[in-house]
Amino acid sequence: MTDRSAALALTRRTTLAGLAAGTALTLTAGRAQAAAPDGNALFRHGVASGDPDATSVVLWTRVTTSADMPVEWDVAHDAGFTQLVATGRAEATAERDHTVKVLATGLRAGGRYFYRFRAGGMTSPTGRTRTLPTGRLDRLGIALVSCSNYAFGFFNAYAAIAGDAGVDFVLHTGDYIYEYGADEWGADTARTLGRVHQPAHEIVSLSDYRTRHAQYKSDAGSQAMHAAHPLLACWDDHESANNPWTGGAQNHQPDKEGDWAARREASIRAYYEWMPVREPGAGRTRAQFWRGYSFGDLATLFTLETRHTARAEQVDYRPWATRIASRADAERLERETIDAPGRAMLAPELEADLDIALRRSVRAGQPWRLIGNPMPIARTRVPDVVAAGLIPDPFTSSGASDEAKALAWKGKWNLPFYPDTWDGYEWARERLYALSRKAGAGDLVFLTGDSHSFWANRLADAKGRPAGVELGTAGVTSPGDFIGSGFAPDVSEKLDRAFEAHNPEVVWTDNLHQGYVRLALRRTAALAEFIAVDTITTPSDGTSAIKRFGLTRRGRTLQLQERPA
Repeated sequence: MTDRSAALALTRRTTLAGLAAGTALTLTAGRAQAAAPDGNALFRHGVASGDPDATSVVLWTRVTTSADMPVEWDVAHDAGFTQLVATGRAEATAERDHTVKVLATGLRAGGRYFYRFRAGGMTSPTGRTRTLPTGRLDRLGIALVSCSNYAFGFFNAYAAIAGDAGVDFVLHTGDYIYEYGADEWGADTARTLGRVHQPAHEIVSLSDYRTRHAQYKSDAGSQAMHAAHPLLACWDDHESANNPWTGGAQNHQPDKEGDWAARREASIRAYYEWMPVREPGAGRTRAQFWRGYSFGDLATLFTLETRHTARAEQVDYRPWATRIASRADAERLERETIDAPGRAMLAPELEADLDIALRRSVRAGQPWRLIGNPMPIARTRVPDVVAAGLIPDPFTSSGASDEAKALAWKGKWNLPFYPDTWDGYEWARERLYALSRKAGAGDLVFLTGDSHSFWANRLADAKGRPAGVELGTAGVTSPGDFIGSGFAPDVSEKLDRAFEAHNPEVVWTDNLHQGYVRLALRRTAALAEFIAVDTITTPSDGTSAIKRFGLTRRGRTLQLQERPA
């Protein structure tokens, strides 16, 4: 393999190893406060709620026990549980890894509730949750998070969200866990911080995935966020393995890790056990994990499944490393391979459900239609970073990193940044944009994860027609591409500015921070705030808003305008 092809074999998730960069939390007056980590021997993983509709919500916990155990649960109007509205009984069994997931029904639309579990003479931490509102709604606050890698640091973005009074619901767009072994990506940082992945090997079996989920839910910030707000979730790739598609995954080798279908089934089963999500309805499978949520007369949110039900295999740049010698060669790669008709991303059943949801939203006169989007959809090409003098030519510099070589190669030929995002599925992206236009909803707001960077993007289809806007969140802990690849902070910032200048759809991006996006929707306008955490190397909930954008409407077109910080 040549130097160029070796560089292209690596992705942002597999080449950032070596980046150097406790206590449980309870809720007091809406803030996250420290508490003894072993204060509750049976409920060590906290509580969570999610996947609500107008009259019900999923409640979740896990009982740390080796024996099957009965569990009681309560829902009340008040934190003292003097005004009970629902109670029930469940069983924590080994069959479900002693996780308990119940559907609390008969609740009031737009209601706010407290919940708890009781078992073995112990009571879980108290959680807060809410149902979806109906009727008139003047404001909705959503926290957008993604890419929470235990090895890279503490989940301080979660802790901050727990105490964020502007948040009603949390949208997690994937990479909730990572599958890597203890000696892989983030290993040095994990050892420094005492956050080494368990089990130590790459997770493959059902037991492995369960253990990894348990470790992630031991994080204090995670427990605080889940106890404070209901979760709306979709998955990306690392919940199973890096870059899966319907027939396999980049990070799965059958000769070493066995049957891919069995591994995927194990990962999905563990996900449904450990997450506050509903089981599939009649005629649907667990892999068909997409959801539609309606928030009164204000907004609809639809989450996408882009990994296990339709995705064609990702395009691999490696075979092209020595075959592209001109811009014409690069254009041929895009035209004949990347943009090939039929390279699917979304299942037909998902597209049908999405079409129904969008048309219903338009008919109802809701001003906002949101898409929970696991990966970037804006067209993002790599500028010629060497010609621009941003980095030295890595192919003539001794000791240049593989990351620098890959970036320079893609920039020389003006290729898409990553072909595993929507940029590698132009046919599917245009199909999605066409579906939304036909539904009268060509003004979508994509809420995006995966990239480990903040983004504010104006979207357009292949003919230049407006297709909405995209708000992308940085990782909870996963490092941004450039800073995580070893580029100095000043170079990383210059690369961000170069991407903005080079790509018409990119208004602003930042790869230097970790955090979340807080989106506040109102009837005629919205505000997106990009919230950076102060640190991920120690537990903290300190944050700052590093950028703000207003969203307004001009006819059927969304406007994205920077607001003073």
